[in-house]
Amino acid sequence: MIKQSNLIKLVLAGVLAASLTACGSNNGGNNASGGETETGTNNAAKTNNGGTNAPAEETKAENVTITFQNIYPDPTDPKNGMLKKIVADYEKEHPNVKIELDSLNTDQQKLKLKTQAASKEVPDITIVNPAAQMQPFVEANLFAPLNDMVEQNGLKDTFQEGILDWYTFDNNLYALPDGNNIGLVYYNKELFEQGGVKVPTTFEEMVDVVKALKAKGIQPMAIGEKDSWTGSFLFMNILLRTNGPGFLKDVAAGTKTFEDPAFVDAVEAFQNLVQAGAFQEGATSFDYNAGENLFKTGKAAMYYMGSWATGGIETSSVNGKVGVFKFPTVGGKGNPNEFMLAPGSAFAISANSKHLQETKDFLNYFMLNFPKEAFAVKGAVGLAQKVEGDFKAAGYSDMAMEVLGLFKEVQGGDLSFDNTMNPGTSQGHLTSIQNLFVQKKDSAEVAKEHQAAFESNK
Repeated sequence: MIKQSNLIKLVLAGVLAASLTACGSNNGGNNASGGETETGTNNAAKTNNGGTNAPAEETKAENVTITFQNIYPDPTDPKNGMLKKIVADYEKEHPNVKIELDSLNTDQQKLKLKTQAASKEVPDITIVNPAAQMQPFVEANLFAPLNDMVEQNGLKDTFQEGILDWYTFDNNLYALPDGNNIGLVYYNKELFEQGGVKVPTTFEEMVDVVKALKAKGIQPMAIGEKDSWTGSFLFMNILLRTNGPGFLKDVAAGTKTFEDPAFVDAVEAFQNLVQAGAFQEGATSFDYNAGENLFKTGKAAMYYMGSWATGGIETSSVNGKVGVFKFPTVGGKGNPNEFMLAPGSAFAISANSKHLQETKDFLNYFMLNFPKEAFAVKGAVGLAQKVEGDFKAAGYSDMAMEVLGLFKEVQGGDLSFDNTMNPGTSQGHLTSIQNLFVQKKDSAEVAKEHQAAFESNK
């Protein structure tokens, strides 16, 4: 796995590649909602960035169906249209190949994949998250190594240096990421003005902003906590402030426990935000897309999320009204230039695919075209690949340029809880944090819950 110091270099390299010019392109994000099964169509224009080399001879090719599980179900998200365009272009060039899209929100996809993995019926292409989350699937020999495929057509060189390390085990690459992102706070400038509030520079000011907005009848923040990783992602940024980077690594190494004061303080601060009325009523019944859409339709003043959300916000009705800011200090602690770091969700191929070579050919084509098409639909902020093009000249918003600027200020950070800890401990954490949206609990007891989950899942 890649070292922490190298991850900082990776994020910096990513923004340089994105904000200047480069070869290839990319797109990122682990968002989505819905659960519809879609089918690729043949109605798109011919692509001008080839991936695989189509057979020259028009001999009778075997009809092939490739199942493509993904997390781009939201039709308002530019990545959804981009996905369908690349699929349609490929089907047009390869009439014998049909791509069946199974588009799910993130938590739905994770649950479905677990069920499929248990019966060894993994889709031809599926979605996995890096490091600790994908390791059990690799150890179960469910994914095909992609070392050979990534060398074809120069695909490997389109990725930012070091990013593929998060998806590599024992020198074998098992997945190709869509993004390389940071956590930040989006805010609606108009609603801030209506509420008479300014961008907070401390967490305590952030809580005061929440209360002031609430008093003016403005929904302070939006979240999709039915997908429980969303609350965890926010909580972990608070922990990053109260402790600094590396808390979970220290717990795993036995040098700290979850009952450490830094963790208890983080829980207390998180609960202060919830109890101040930051989030919409029934937050745990809103999935990722439903929560994000509250912000994208101007019904919430703030939204904490990974920078992959930039494209969807830019193409929404609040475009032109949105700014971004770094997560502030908590209790005077923390460095705002340390971010939650998010190597993106990634595309893996089933080791048991009945059409392994055809699936590799399609994924090679898909990833080669990913950056170009993402750039075209204003979805290329926070990609794992290099992006060719001038963002400003291409009409990217001031908000998108702000986000790109924040990438340049990254001085370190942490990965999400479930990309660091084992699945059992992670599930205990996700449930524990989700429960705090429903009722307040003693923060020390929450810490004990975490420690018990860790001890029972070692």
